[in-house]
Amino acid sequence: MSTNIQAGQVGYHVENGMGTISFYHPAHNSMPSPLLHILTQTIEQAGADPAARVIVLKSAGDRTFCAGASFDELAAIEDFDAGKRFFTGFAKVINALRKCSKLVIGRVQGKAVGGGVGIAAACDYCLATQHADIKLSELAVGIGPFVVGPAVERKIGLSAFSQLAINATEWHSANWAMERGLYANVYSNIADMDAAILELAQKLAQSSPEAMHELKTIFWQGTQHWDQFLEERAAISGRLVLSEYSKKAIKKNG
Repeated sequence: MSTNIQAGQVGYHVENGMGTISFYHPAHNSMPSPLLHILTQTIEQAGADPAARVIVLKSAGDRTFCAGASFDELAAIEDFDAGKRFFTGFAKVINALRKCSKLVIGRVQGKAVGGGVGIAAACDYCLATQHADIKLSELAVGIGPFVVGPAVERKIGLSAFSQLAINATEWHSANWAMERGLYANVYSNIADMDAAILELAQKLAQSSPEAMHELKTIFWQGTQHWDQFLEERAAISGRLVLSEYSKKAIKKNG
């Protein structure tokens, strides 16, 4: 199954108990609102699919896992409601991953920026290549990683999250991210990463679904309020994106 959205695509298929969700957008796998919406629905679908015992989340290509927000869409935001609605799209993806009853393995083959870092952090287990550098670039365009922040902080801790959020123009290496817990392991190439993901997914597909669900519930303990919490965070970004500073920065960097 695959769905096309504004030249982007979200796909889902199941084989031998492993459900694979893939997303693609020609602009470095950036995420316009329609793509975020379909990705959320697909995660929910996979979570309810009895044929899938474990889920792998991946993007297309070999250079960028996810470039985060669509700059074209950011530049077009003209009022608070539109801004909040856009950033709520990322909140819904993170919450769908959080509430999914299955363990989700993230496959990060290349760089992750902003919302892409948040998606990786919301996966239960993440494997990456040495090219999977990360950056939270939001402050550089006059907003901040308010929506993805809770997921990133939960995974790598407040100190490391603060470094990413404050130094918004600096790339941090895949090894830096692994040392702080975002990635479980980093591989020299995509083939080795994919082999490790397949081996792990096959093991999990043979494990007890009930036990894995109970484990995931424990992993995400204390986040039950995130539906409202991340929506409130989206409102902060929705307000800041309307500032003159943000509009000029988005135009310059877009």
